[in-house]
Amino acid sequence: MRPHAALVTLAAALATTTGTAPAYAYASADDPDPAPRPGVFLTVSGSDHTWIRGLKLMCTPEPAGHHPHAAEACAALDAVDGDLDQLPGTDPLCTKEYDPVTVTAAGTHHGQDIAWHETYANDCLRHAATDPVFDF
Repeated sequence: MRPHAALVTLAAALATTTGTAPAYAYASADDPDPAPRPGVFLTVSGSDHTWIRGLKLMCTPEPAGHHPHAAEACAALDAVDGDLDQLPGTDPLCTKEYDPVTVTAAGTHHGQDIAWHETYANDCLRHAATDPVFDF
């Protein structure tokens, strides 16, 4: 199931149980191919999901959302055409501490679907590989 299709199904379930549709319910669960929504939902979570933070990054028509470095994050996504595996990263000076951190991205960037996740051995390595996109 595509990430945004799962979100539509969740929205329909919430609407059924609460009697109101959440703001992100943009299509019915019966719609096999809902229109993509602009923006990418980004998450960072700690080992065994003991903590998680997330936000939506909007890049069109201009950088927006709650990302503290939206312009830089959008520029980084633009530079790799939305392919997060191609982020250049930096040469890290990190310890060998093992405290895994997982990052995810789901949504659309300039009309291109993004469904991506990666786990790094620790937050320092995550920072070196993915900033500014996941710098929040």
